[in-house]
Amino acid sequence: MAIAPTILDQYGRPIQRAQLTQEQGGPTTRGVRQPFGQHQANNLTPAKLGRILRESIDGDPQAYLELAEDMEERDNHYAAVLSTRKRQVAGLDISVVAASDDPEDVAAADLVRAVIDRDCFQDELIDMLDALGKSFSATEIIWDTSEGQWMPDRLEWNDPRFFNFDRNDLKTLLLRGENGDEPLKPYGWIVHRAKVKSGLTIRGGLARAVAWTYLFKSFTMKDWAVFCEAYGQPLRVGKFGPDATPEQKDVLLQAVANIGVDFAAIIPSSMIIDFVKADISGSHDLYESRLEFLDKQTSKLVLGQTSTTDAQSGTYAVGKVHDGVRDDIKVADARQLAATLNRDLVRPLVDLNRGPRKAYPKIKIGLPDEEDVTALIKNVVALVPLGLKVGMSTMRDKIGLPEPGKDEELLQASQAPAPAAVGGQVGQIPNDLAAQMAAMTAATQARLDAVDRAVSSALDDNGYEPLVGPMIDGLGDKLAEAGSIEDARRILADHFENMDTAALADLLARLAFNARLAGESGEDL
Repeated sequence: MAIAPTILDQYGRPIQRAQLTQEQGGPTTRGVRQPFGQHQANNLTPAKLGRILRESIDGDPQAYLELAEDMEERDNHYAAVLSTRKRQVAGLDISVVAASDDPEDVAAADLVRAVIDRDCFQDELIDMLDALGKSFSATEIIWDTSEGQWMPDRLEWNDPRFFNFDRNDLKTLLLRGENGDEPLKPYGWIVHRAKVKSGLTIRGGLARAVAWTYLFKSFTMKDWAVFCEAYGQPLRVGKFGPDATPEQKDVLLQAVANIGVDFAAIIPSSMIIDFVKADISGSHDLYESRLEFLDKQTSKLVLGQTSTTDAQSGTYAVGKVHDGVRDDIKVADARQLAATLNRDLVRPLVDLNRGPRKAYPKIKIGLPDEEDVTALIKNVVALVPLGLKVGMSTMRDKIGLPEPGKDEELLQASQAPAPAAVGGQVGQIPNDLAAQMAAMTAATQARLDAVDRAVSSALDDNGYEPLVGPMIDGLGDKLAEAGSIEDARRILADHFENMDTAALADLLARLAFNARLAGESGEDL
């Protein structure tokens, strides 16, 4: 029995095929990877936020990741703009470029295409783009070998709270386990890191900057709620007489308080409750303006602009220009995601199925320079006959067509019609261009009449130079002195009036005379 060769992953680690068939991640209800966690957004203060952020860069990111999840759930604006950024990148066109025209490289590219053409792949990309907020995402490849091939059955997103960073470099991702943190199995994970800024991975996500905006926004929301409660209802004033007992005063106070909540109360007839209208003075729209300002800062950070999320003059026209995510940000996100897929998905897929290669196919997401496929095809059709060499797989990649299947019916160019009959017999189709030209020449000569042969014979004997020479003699020198189009037209008109046509007229006269004689005698010229 043949032993499968040892395969090294992109980091030089040997592959253990038996491990790849077993799921490594996922939650455990009684272990350290529990599906539920703490809600760090509760009672968030500047001191608490500062502590959470410090702990995250000191090697304990769990509280920070819990806060990042809370912010996406509790801040509608942040959730909306972050979702827009993810979905615009995940919705870009995806193509696969083969390493070369070699059949093995083309087959490897088709293998990758089969994976990205799955209906769920776009949703899996959105899961990988969770890294935009939290700085990283870890997606486990669940391999399916039921049909003899290594194909991803699904790409399973794992909660970022299930991971730690190696304390030595704060970069290498480790899985929390019952016996301590464990390395991720080779060729089993897609680890995407979002580089919104340079530095440690945990500091590269959007949530770190949005956290302070979220904190200030939560304070403003609380202040606004207190303001509305204080000024949104009229002031209730209870009045009692000089003989009121302490018990009666307590009843009146309770009644005034209940009116604000239950809008109902019972008091003795000797007591009075007055309602004083709440007149709001000062800048009561301060809270709304502050919230709008904070939301705009979040929009600028996540989308690169505010025109598609915040109302302003000419919003529709401006929004069409700033359609969702700014282009440079979208291109950068797409490039980073494609690099991750080429490293963590394409290489394992090709190595496990076809063995290690010197070059691998590449996934490209939303090419920045979109090509006009129609113009490309026209140029190729026109230039290939002139000697331009174009790879077949390159053209398939450009127009988005895969390699045809082994038994698939192929489209072919229509066959050229057979040449016309010669002498009452149908000739056979020539095999090469030279044979075709020879057949066409023979057929043409057979159809020449006496006049055609006479003209051909006259030109062969005398040539055309003695006929045309006197007609154009000196014309080139005259045109060289022309300073404009009008000068050239004048020179041509003058030349035509004095052009020497005697030689040509003499030849035509002799040919006409010979033709007349041939016609009278019934003989060829």
